[in-house]
Amino acid sequence: MEDLRIYEEIIRLKKARIPAALAMVVESSGSSPRKAGAKMLVSGVGAVLGTVGGGRIEAETLQAAVEVLREGAPRTLPFTLTEEHGFVCGGRVLVYIEPIGLPLHLVAVGSGHVGQALARAARQAGFKVTLTDPHPPSDRQESPDFAPADLVCPVEEIFSRVPMDSRTYILIATRDHQHDFVAVKHALTTEACYIGLVGSRRKKSALHQFLLEEGFSPESIDRIVTPAGLDICAQTPEEIAISITAQLIQRRRSHAASSVGHSVGCGTFAADGPVQTSAAAR
Repeated sequence: MEDLRIYEEIIRLKKARIPAALAMVVESSGSSPRKAGAKMLVSGVGAVLGTVGGGRIEAETLQAAVEVLREGAPRTLPFTLTEEHGFVCGGRVLVYIEPIGLPLHLVAVGSGHVGQALARAARQAGFKVTLTDPHPPSDRQESPDFAPADLVCPVEEIFSRVPMDSRTYILIATRDHQHDFVAVKHALTTEACYIGLVGSRRKKSALHQFLLEEGFSPESIDRIVTPAGLDICAQTPEEIAISITAQLIQRRRSHAASSVGHSVGCGTFAADGPVQTSAAAR
């Protein structure tokens, strides 16, 4: 029954986008307080469910779980049960702690051809995707196989109605440059770890001037990746979506980008050219 409660709580935390770490006794011998299979769940807000044995074992496991939550990497903790741990009968316990990560969240602003293709590709790559659009369906010429947007509302409302945090990626590709610029303006007020804009370098220059006039600092403007995507000479909406998804994966695996000498967040690899602008408007 305790295991069921833990699994139900994991599901609840995932839905609430609260990270957690699961500690489990994977090996025990001698007079250990809990046997293999005992579990303890530690949430990112400090709640604890279950136990791996109490005393020093639990205290050290709890501390390690907090570190696992922060670092995102699993670890094992071996214990030899002595009086120091509050046990006099002897025994050994091995505790394994793993982070229960949340799917990274991609908010696609614009549900045209590029937005549709990006939603499909990003979901295949493991992202949770929220597809949004400022235009109601009646105002858009859509293919019959287009998926409906998850949210249709004015651009400025998207960023207050869709939950966003430091694990959120934002990609902007509406059919209107002014909508794009307003979306970027509001995206910069979020904690999103990635803000990408489909478009040409000429569009980037106009955006830069717009944001300066809106009072944004050069440091804030540097958060924007535009043109979005890796430079693979993409032309079709599907190719552009693949190039952007590849860049999202690169950010997700940021250590890979650092290992080849590219600064994460600087947009070193970027797609370019007017084809992005025309494709975004389709």
